[in-house]
Formats: sequence, structure tokens, C-alpha cells
Amino acid sequence: MGSIPIPVSAITADINTTERCEMSYESSLSDAVILITREGMGSADVTLQHKLLNTYLSLLLDNGSLPAAICFYTDGVKLVVEGSPLLERLAQIEESGVRLVICSTCLNYFGLMEKVKVGIIGGMADIIEAQTRATKVITL
Repeated sequence: MGSIPIPVSAITADINTTERCEMSYESSLSDAVILITREGMGSADVTLQHKLLNTYLSLLLDNGSLPAAICFYTDGVKLVVEGSPLLERLAQIEESGVRLVICSTCLNYFGLMEKVKVGIIGGMADIIEAQTRATKVITL
């Protein structure tokens, strides 16, 4: 598995060197579910949210640490429709075997049902099923 070097600053005055920690992706997410409830990651400007989520998903792909499913609801459904800057990345994840579950109620609410480009349209029961099967649920 890959790792990302992270510089760690000296904590005391006695240490004058910069050490590197290795961030390992050894723990698998294969039984995990990721919930995406925003139009990206975090609560910043939408452009930054998109950039952060794209980076996050790219790292998961690069390291082969993919979840069993990613569920999209509330504003998160805006990421799986025509015009989303994350469509290519999400398509790659779906092609890698990850189930992308999109809330039909949310799509209807935003008038986006006809614009879905990736994933499967499901209901809250599908999202609950994915959560109950998961050993870990991560909300972004």
C-alpha cells in the first residue's frame, strides 16, 4: 500500500530536526460506507469543497482503499449529475466496483432526477441497508 510523508515539526527546543511520519492505508475500507451529504467536502466555498473531495477520492483510488459503497443525499446528490466537476472521478470509483447510491427523494427535491450520470438511484432504505452492512460509516 502507498504512503504519504507528513512533516512533523519539533515539539521541544531540544529537537532541531524535521521528522517524517508515514501515513499508511493498511486498514481496509472494503466494508465501509462513505456518506456524502454536501456538495463537496467541508463547509467552505463550493470550489474548495470540490477540490478537497476530488483529492480525497483520488487518494482512495490510488491506494486501492475503496469503500463498499458511497451514499449521496441532501446536497451531495448534486455531485452525481450532469455538470458536476467530480463525474470523471466518481465514474472511476464506480468502475472499480464501489456502489454509488443516490437518494431519489433528494434528486426529486432538487429537480435532478433526469440528470444523473453515475450511480444507482435508490431510496432511504437502500442507504440504511448499506449502513447496516458496513463495519464503518464515514460522513464527509
